[in-house]
Amino acid sequence: MSKFTRDQIAERIANDIPDGAYVNLGIGLPTKVANYLPKDREIILHSENGLLGMGPAPVPGEEDDDLINAGKQPVTLLTGGAYFHHGDSFALMRGGHLDICVLGAFQVSANGDLANWHTGAKDAIPAVGGAMDLAIGAKQVFVMMDHQTKTGESKIVAQCTYPLTGIACVSRIYTDAAVLDVTERGLVVREIAEGMTFEALQAITDAPLLRD
Repeated sequence: MSKFTRDQIAERIANDIPDGAYVNLGIGLPTKVANYLPKDREIILHSENGLLGMGPAPVPGEEDDDLINAGKQPVTLLTGGAYFHHGDSFALMRGGHLDICVLGAFQVSANGDLANWHTGAKDAIPAVGGAMDLAIGAKQVFVMMDHQTKTGESKIVAQCTYPLTGIACVSRIYTDAAVLDVTERGLVVREIAEGMTFEALQAITDAPLLRD
């Protein structure tokens, strides 16, 4: 069985983003999506700290310490892009002006509940940031994550056990094992990693799956 690499997941997500979309890429893994955006589409990237029209990482040595994304990584600004107060940025997020946001997650439930800010562990540092605003404000929420934890537990569950970020907000889940849509019927499998059967995927998923 060959699982999807993180770069393959990022490329898969990028290809699902339509022309003209306004998109927020969450901190961590989701930032990889920017490397694979189709060059024949105009996709406008937003960063919650107050950027619209965000470009790729700068050439080494040409970083601007005042131009960073929400993860404090240096970025560039494309022609026509803008930067503005983070209060205005959150108003953009909360006002339903983003078409898609791509977020990481600790857990996603069968009905699309999202838990991505705190595991409840005593030594964990909770950091919700703008995830709650993105989860509720974006028209579609894509989740990018590993299918299982490092210790083998499913991150796709019947019901989240971690504190929730948003309720029934996730549209599609991309993991190293599969692509799944959250529908009214339940979790529908759209794609499975090469060499993995539907039955094998169900065996590592703690929520019922439906065939496409």
